[in-house]
Amino acid sequence: MEIEVLEKDDKNMRLLIRGADVPFMNALRRIVMAEVPSMAVDEVVILENSSILQDETIAHRIGLIPLKTDLDSYNLPEECPCKSEFGCNLCRVTFTLDAEAKEGTRTVYSGELVSENPNVTPVSDNIPIIKLAKGQKLRLEAYARLGKGKNHAKWQPVSMCAYKYHPKIEVSSKNCDACGKCVEICPRKVLAKADDKIKVRDLMACTLCQDCVEACPQNPKAIKIGWEENNFIFSLESTGALPPEKIVVEAVNTLDKQLNELENQIKVKKDEEN
Repeated sequence: MEIEVLEKDDKNMRLLIRGADVPFMNALRRIVMAEVPSMAVDEVVILENSSILQDETIAHRIGLIPLKTDLDSYNLPEECPCKSEFGCNLCRVTFTLDAEAKEGTRTVYSGELVSENPNVTPVSDNIPIIKLAKGQKLRLEAYARLGKGKNHAKWQPVSMCAYKYHPKIEVSSKNCDACGKCVEICPRKVLAKADDKIKVRDLMACTLCQDCVEACPQNPKAIKIGWEENNFIFSLESTGALPPEKIVVEAVNTLDKQLNELENQIKVKKDEEN
């Protein structure tokens, strides 16, 4: 298997993976979404709330705020040595919020959540939580824990994770008269007309929709859209909880661990039968 990084920044990563198959790619995608842990608020204690929103609504909003995650410093609650439902400093991070509208209506933002750990904070300070009218107050404590997306979407470290076949486009110089209809209809601007020829401008943007093939007036068609069976483009967008490369590494390690466990179970089953 060969992996090439096509694009990467603080939140996005796109990889070209050669020599893989659909089951592997789908397993990797599902593990990224369901098994890679991240931090999210799991419990909120409302100390004072004179706003118009119910406590449960406020707690739900806070739970959906993505938090920067430090996987090396915290344990999953079920794996923590404390074995406590309340948690400890190895599996829980405490946030506090004390907001009041003194002079007029104001919006309370995620940046006002004060964390006991400066490394675990909201990924953005500008996520609105609630609007307070003059004289209204909101005081609370929130407790964040590691969790997995299979239990709740708030623990998913990605907002998008998908894969597609690596596209392959062939334009027949013999049949193509460069009418440009395939260029005009392409929604992703994959093709371009230059020097009375149709050329591929951005192959990676192709979604294999076949619109350009249907638009071609030639018979037989002058353009052919296909894909490479064992080559895939894998894309993910982090919520900001974890760097995208960290998410991929954790997903691969998890997949490797699960395969080892499956192998051991099969060996045990065979030994019992024998």
